[in-house]
Amino acid sequence: MGPTPDSSSNLDLLMDVPVHLTVELGSCHLPMRDVLLLGNGSVVQLDKVADAPVELHVNRRLIARGEIVVVENRFGIKITELVKVTG
Repeated sequence: MGPTPDSSSNLDLLMDVPVHLTVELGSCHLPMRDVLLLGNGSVVQLDKVADAPVELHVNRRLIARGEIVVVENRFGIKITELVKVTG
C-alpha cells in the first residue's frame, strides 16, 4: 500500500508534537543507606567508562548514541550512531 495524497499533510500534523528527549550517561545500583548518605560533594560512580558513547532516548526509546560536547556553556550530544528503530 503506497502513500496517499493526504499522507504528507497528515505527517505535517505530527511535526510539532513535543517529545521527551533524554541522554543516559550511565547508571548504578546503591543500597538505600548509601543513597541517604549522599550530600553536596558526593560522587556516584556510574557503570560506564568516561569515553563510552552516551545514549539518546526519545520517549524512553533508544534512537541514537553519541558523545557529550559543550556548546556555549551547556552540555550537548554529538550524534555518532543512529539506532535502527524497530516496531
